[in-house]
Amino acid sequence: MAKKSSIEKNNRRRKMAKQARGRRDRLKAIIMDKTKPVEERFAASLKLAEMPRNASQTRIRNRCEVTGRPRAFYRKHKLSRIALRELGSKGLIPGLVKSSW
Repeated sequence: MAKKSSIEKNNRRRKMAKQARGRRDRLKAIIMDKTKPVEERFAASLKLAEMPRNASQTRIRNRCEVTGRPRAFYRKHKLSRIALRELGSKGLIPGLVKSSW
């Protein structure tokens, strides 16, 4: 089980990124638009730099829904490999059969 603080920090990042997504997208569009004046693009890049770093989508870490484990994460099931194996062995994941030979 991951530390509660790590899980909560990641949840705060998700919430902050969701709130700031529109503003970040608008500023990035201005920065990438080569038809705009250089001064306007530079001002937009300064505004983007002033925003909190945790508002960026890339700061979010994929974590297991059950254990909070950050590594060996399966996006399709939102589980780590360990939790996926345990739940699959118990038959709690539809369509997943643990192979044995």
